[in-house]
Amino acid sequence: MSYCPHTEEDRNELLRAIGAAQLEDLFTDIPDRFTLKERLNLPAALSEQEVSVLMAAVASENMVPRMTLLGAGAYNHYIPAVVRHITSRSEFYTAYTPYQAEMSQGILQIIYEYQSMIAKLTGTQVANASMYDGATAMAEAAVLAAKSLGHSRIVVARSVHPEYRRVLSTYAWANGYEVAEVGFTPSGRIDVNALATAVSDNTAACLIQSPNFFGVIEDVAALEPLVHKCGALLVAGFTEATSLGILKPAGEMGADFVVGEGQSFGNPLNFGGPYLGIFAASDKFLRKIPGRLVGMTVDKEGNRGFVLTLQTREQHIRREKATSNICSNEALCALAAAVYLVSVGKNLKTLAVRNLEKARYLKTRLLELPGWEEVFSGPTYNEFVLRCPEAKEVNEKLRKQRIVGGYEMARAYPELGEALLFCATEMLTKDGIDAVVSILK
Repeated sequence: MSYCPHTEEDRNELLRAIGAAQLEDLFTDIPDRFTLKERLNLPAALSEQEVSVLMAAVASENMVPRMTLLGAGAYNHYIPAVVRHITSRSEFYTAYTPYQAEMSQGILQIIYEYQSMIAKLTGTQVANASMYDGATAMAEAAVLAAKSLGHSRIVVARSVHPEYRRVLSTYAWANGYEVAEVGFTPSGRIDVNALATAVSDNTAACLIQSPNFFGVIEDVAALEPLVHKCGALLVAGFTEATSLGILKPAGEMGADFVVGEGQSFGNPLNFGGPYLGIFAASDKFLRKIPGRLVGMTVDKEGNRGFVLTLQTREQHIRREKATSNICSNEALCALAAAVYLVSVGKNLKTLAVRNLEKARYLKTRLLELPGWEEVFSGPTYNEFVLRCPEAKEVNEKLRKQRIVGGYEMARAYPELGEALLFCATEMLTKDGIDAVVSILK
């Protein structure tokens, strides 16, 4: 059976229409050394049954972890069964961007509910219908700030997730902005004195993360006047969304933008994505935030209805007027987050406390090991950095027991030496933590 939809006559007619003598003429721009000279050495075709047997055999070689101590931007949380049940419904699962938006009342309603809950959790007035991930949400906030103020300098804490800073650098390079990094103190928090020196009249935004990459909670309220004094905007980020259940919202402490990763809300660890970028802001940026906003209204008969209130992306308005080129619809991930938040409800605070307690117990037990010590003195949520003998060896010992170890800090912070970033969520048990310590003994 041929999977090529065009006949020989179809192809000849297409070539005549575009003025090409043969199909190869379409690929003349490709250097000859990159063109295939012989047929690929592919195995013979298999039946469906044979393919199933083969794939099952390959899959059986995977070493599925029985426990993970790794966070660093992606977190292993329990996902209630109702999340998968709702997101698997065909009405949601197959839907893409609602171009005829008002015909998609169900999708608009879940986006509206999602926006409302995110605004409440972040202490802001408005949240958009989500971004690609936390990294792009932070970078988009920085660019928005620069465009709004007409300034070209962006200051970012070095305690912000390394991958977020790399994405920021790409955005800044593309827009011609300067990025300055500010270091951290022995507490693990941003160096306030260095920040005061780094900001200037040309600074558009200061980007921080709390809890930061080290798991340390920043004093956002103390940073706010310093940033706003020079006329810059404060962008407060996060990677662990469950921390919103226990920490005072950054929006209530004066942050202009609250951005971060919402994967912890009902989205599984999935080889890096798709994840959920949260973007919330003060209402004075209502008409500038990227993506789209859904609003609630009533029709002429008085019935409640939902509409796309603002659509500032390039697919809806002229490209030069768009605030961003974000276009793919992340509403399915936002739906998972909305269902998760509804099912957890006010227990989100209880869940956050559980994470805090698990992390405290894990840290206490690991510090009993010879040569292990705490790196930072600042308060933490469910992640923390410990210095240990031979970080790679520690992770290798755990891997052999099907346990995912901590993040090796030397990858992004070589000055920290042999140190590991550990994470504890509600998925860890006391027996599991005790087993980890026994293995490392």
